[in-house]
Amino acid sequence: MRRVRRLLALCLAVPALVACALHIAHSGDPGLPPAQDGAIRVATHNVHYIWGRRATGRWSVGDWEARAPALDAALKATGADLVAFQEMETFEGGNSDARNLARSHLLDANPGYAAAAIGPWRRFPSTQPIFYRPDRLELRDQGWFFFSDMPDTIYSRTFDGSYPAFASWAEFVDPAGRAFRVVNVHFDAGSGENRLKSARLVARRIAPWIDDGQPVLLMGDLNARAGAPTLDILAEAGLDFAPIDGATFHFDLGINLFGAIDHIAASDRFERVTDPVVLRRRFAGDWPSDHYPVVADYRLRATP
Repeated sequence: MRRVRRLLALCLAVPALVACALHIAHSGDPGLPPAQDGAIRVATHNVHYIWGRRATGRWSVGDWEARAPALDAALKATGADLVAFQEMETFEGGNSDARNLARSHLLDANPGYAAAAIGPWRRFPSTQPIFYRPDRLELRDQGWFFFSDMPDTIYSRTFDGSYPAFASWAEFVDPAGRAFRVVNVHFDAGSGENRLKSARLVARRIAPWIDDGQPVLLMGDLNARAGAPTLDILAEAGLDFAPIDGATFHFDLGINLFGAIDHIAASDRFERVTDPVVLRRRFAGDWPSDHYPVVADYRLRATP
């Protein structure tokens, strides 16, 4: 019996030790470097949707009210000129975006930002906005497409019939008059096949832009780690993924068990000035969401 107890204790201890080792390997927050002259600081952050009809409990309206200062502090900490948000939604049934607590709060608290990739919800899916600084960038155009066999049909379900998922995009012009596009994506967490088909669709959609010489940035929650076929498809389309050390998802607990699933990638018309930094910390004493913000600096290359 004593031997059995020891064996059971060992069986319990080994996974705990492995988890501790993984957490240490995927942790760390080196802090952001100073902004570089002429560079554009970009960030991506999955902020988790809010259950609009729940007053209390995890991800409820009450929970959001407690987290709101943390999300605001996280945005301010990035210092970004562009921020791609995913799951910025107050879900109350259906596809309505008539109330969006997180987006409204951040825009009210940060008047230096405006939101692109939004519009009347019946014509534009607005839960993946791209925040930008109008004093540095001019919004020229915006659009969307769904990860679906009917990509231009709003709220069409994904390839396997699951919940609608989509890419939002916006075209900006920098102070030198150079145009570029930002694509904001959130791929399916549960279906690898959906992720692959979504990546192929994104690759087809961005190909004409890249072939035309237009700089393209892609940011978002790909639910895939470095080396995954999902990323390979996009790399073959002409995007270079910034190397991200450690975790970007932490289970809303600060537990870092696997590599980055949130990514930043760019076409060759962009030069990466700094490697990405993951802000693995609480803000205003709380976790803003179950993902960390990821930040990097890029500079537009001169036109060949």
